Amino acid sequence: MKTVTQQMLRTCNKLVTRKTQNDVVEVHPSNIETAAQMENVQQLPGPSRPPSADLQRECIHHIEAVAERAHHGGGWLLSGIICINILVLGCAIVSSSAFNSVTVTPVHRQIFLIVLLLLTLLWMLFYTVCTYRKDQALLFKDSHAGPLWLRAGLLLFGLLSLLMDIFKIANYVGYLHCDSPVKVAFPVLQAVFLLYQTYFFWIHAKDCVQVHTNFTRCGLTLTLSTNLVVWMAAVTEELLHQTEVPDLNSSVAYYKMYRASYDGNVKCKCSHSACDTFKEAFYYLYPFNIEYSLFASAMAYVMWKNVGRLVEDHHHHNVKFRPKEVCFGPVTGILLVLAGLVTFILYEVDIIEEDYDQRSRALLIHFIVNIVIVCLMSLSTMIGCVVYRLDHREHVSEKNPTRSLDVGLLIGASMGQIILSYFTIVAVAATGVHGYLNALNLAWAVVMILQLGLQNYFIIEGLNREPFHVMQEDALHTNAHAFQEHIDMSAVLEESKTRYLFTTDHDKLNWKRRVLKEVCAFLLMGNVILWIMPAFGARPQFDHPFEIHFYNFTMWAAIVNIGLPFGIFYRMHSVASLFEVYLIS
Repeated sequence: MKTVTQQMLRTCNKLVTRKTQNDVVEVHPSNIETAAQMENVQQLPGPSRPPSADLQRECIHHIEAVAERAHHGGGWLLSGIICINILVLGCAIVSSSAFNSVTVTPVHRQIFLIVLLLLTLLWMLFYTVCTYRKDQALLFKDSHAGPLWLRAGLLLFGLLSLLMDIFKIANYVGYLHCDSPVKVAFPVLQAVFLLYQTYFFWIHAKDCVQVHTNFTRCGLTLTLSTNLVVWMAAVTEELLHQTEVPDLNSSVAYYKMYRASYDGNVKCKCSHSACDTFKEAFYYLYPFNIEYSLFASAMAYVMWKNVGRLVEDHHHHNVKFRPKEVCFGPVTGILLVLAGLVTFILYEVDIIEEDYDQRSRALLIHFIVNIVIVCLMSLSTMIGCVVYRLDHREHVSEKNPTRSLDVGLLIGASMGQIILSYFTIVAVAATGVHGYLNALNLAWAVVMILQLGLQNYFIIEGLNREPFHVMQEDALHTNAHAFQEHIDMSAVLEESKTRYLFTTDHDKLNWKRRVLKEVCAFLLMGNVILWIMPAFGARPQFDHPFEIHFYNFTMWAAIVNIGLPFGIFYRMHSVASLFEVYLIS
């Protein structure tokens, strides 16, 4: 006997003739009532007596109501409860180990993470060995989930994170004689976890599993929670390593700074001479580990949304990356990145000096370069927004968990930098602009808010537009349908599509598409340099002590350490989203 899932899909295909090819139906048949209702739907008239429009609408409404009730079943609730509890507990343990190292030590945090990693590894093994191989487990795949470039990014960040774990192992081995072996066991297990999880998402990112649905949902939320807790631990360790604590007893005109420690036992001495080298090396690799955890969390969320999801079979429109299509945007973007890298290196060298003028010059150059970068990005984004007003492509109507997640993360992550900018604006406005550094700091905050708003609009609008070639093929389908009584529709459609694909592969881009691609390429490179500078240690929020004087160090450090990680993630997520917009423009 065919499953309820197959019956549901067959019934929809028979009765719902007006639905487009890209429509999706989400069904989670979890009980006998749902099955019985699906059987009742099949008792409607067959093809010999075409149903009326009212009957079709009633059938669709009935199906959607059943699907909606099943969609919010117990499995979703249980998996959500598991996720929330793990995240809250993980946040409490990570925070306690960072700020109360006597009672809750880094070893306790690492033990908790080891338990999470082991449980997640066991579930992924179960999914691969049992669930994935079960009959009718994967009747559908989400063509939008886990695109190749996203999995390639996950692989790249995973390899760099693996290198970080190797450096950690080499460093902590030197402390085994006087410190806990847990500090060596954790990076070893994390390296194994990185390898298997990368393989898991590379193979299964598009799965819409139809069996063991409740257990799979719980396993995916466990995976999501584990990656987010690992992200929280890495962000906390990196921020405390980078955070400069002011020496308020210093008599000089600027703050002397020293780096905070998050390593636990400072009396334990390394048994080999390379410990400091390995320690400095793995701290530079932390940004890649942070991004890896967020990439994996996003892919786990999309898989969770796709559990039990029925996606009608339709042709997936592949888009190819052709870098030769554009020139001006990538070239100017690369020049922007090179200029940013040079000034960032100069900033890192000069800011550690004790000479006040040298430090002020480093801040001056840093502020000016960032203002120029953000202004150029804002100008190019406005050009792209004007082109969108002239572009008549329709908006995507298909339900797509990947797109919804992209938009949500984009808006949510941008709030981190917006918070920092508004706190700076309030501080400068309240005390008045005194000195060129404060004026530049204020200007940077204002143009940053403008750039974030424009870029968010540009990316969201681009992600929700139909690809150009999809619009052309839809027009071909419509024209063929209009003449189906007089001409062989399939022959005309295939001939037209072949002719269209031949011409679009060889003809030049029209000016609107070219401008959008140039803008995307430039913005992509701009976001890369704006990610590199804060991710690898630029902290003008602490090196320029104006906000520290206004808010006091404790409050300002909390604001920066909350907002900055989201701002860093926003830039990397914008790179991924802009690449997607580039492909479909």
